[in-house]
Amino acid sequence: MSGPYVIRGSVSLPEAELMWRFSRSSGPGGQHVNTTDSQVELRFDLAKTESLPPVWKERALAKLADRLVDGVVAVRASEHRSQWRNRETAAVRLASLLAEASAPPPRARRATRIPRGINERRLREKKQRGDTKRGRSGRDWG
Repeated sequence: MSGPYVIRGSVSLPEAELMWRFSRSSGPGGQHVNTTDSQVELRFDLAKTESLPPVWKERALAKLADRLVDGVVAVRASEHRSQWRNRETAAVRLASLLAEASAPPPRARRATRIPRGINERRLREKKQRGDTKRGRSGRDWG
């Protein structure tokens, strides 16, 4: 592994709380796939973790409710031929998933009025365009 996977700020995935499982992959590798356990399943117990701030944990539990099985989120990776690269991919994927799920909700949009000048200009341009198109008809040609 290439070190701690930062979720956001100074919060990172603790290596002790990550559960790894390896199995044979159906991905690339030819006959090599039949002999090596290159598929990686990374599991993280979101419900019991103490490494995330409580607010982040609540947000993540709410947003990932569909993906959780008994409070555990699982990520699979089998794109690469080597187990090490699949481990890297799974860890990065889990970190980004947790970062997205624990992010604060976006600020509410403040309603604003369209300035009168902009609306008048739009209507004036529409009128000019309509006049141009009306002028293309061959009614007045004698």
